[in-house]
Amino acid sequence: MISATAHLPRLPIEQRGITIADFLLPIRVGERMGSRLRHIALIAVGAAVVLASAQFVIRLPYTDVPITGQTFGVLLVGGALGFRRGLMSIALYVAIGLIGLPFFAEHKGGVGVMFGGTGGYIIGFMVAASVVGRLAELGWDRRILGALGAMAIGNVVIYLIGVPWLMVVHGFDLPTGIALGLTPFLIGDAIKLILAAAAFPAAWWVVGRRAGEG
Repeated sequence: MISATAHLPRLPIEQRGITIADFLLPIRVGERMGSRLRHIALIAVGAAVVLASAQFVIRLPYTDVPITGQTFGVLLVGGALGFRRGLMSIALYVAIGLIGLPFFAEHKGGVGVMFGGTGGYIIGFMVAASVVGRLAELGWDRRILGALGAMAIGNVVIYLIGVPWLMVVHGFDLPTGIALGLTPFLIGDAIKLILAAAAFPAAWWVVGRRAGEG
């Protein structure tokens, strides 16, 4: 049997830890900004991407967990920025939301959101971004199979934290927690997962083309 990892790129040691974000800013611009400012800028942009994705909301009448674009934004940011920057970017987004600004889905903000049914998903976003970011640093995002695997793992992480949290907050049993916190979102998340996974090999192909032309 051929394992999925057999199709993943084998990166030289010197290329490990490099993500697509390292090519997002033109080299000359990055040099003028300096390494630290460049990282800060990318972290801020990542937080803005998740904020923008949170504005796409479909409210479901039978659960307080809405359908949003946040999963897509989180997976995209984690894969693009890597472990540390991905975590810091989502943490920045969460921190600004916690101080009261309407950064969360449905224009909500404040510490109270964390004690509601969606608090576990928000924590899951930070963990998922870290996991997907680390897998991207190992080269999983450079081929479609690896990118799909990384995004799927990130998605699972979100639900492993979000669904139990929802169950505790509302006193749901496991079947109810799954019915209200997982099942309604599977189709939409599958679409978002595929879109996020497809974006990375395509971006690396563009980077490779530019490198070859340079």
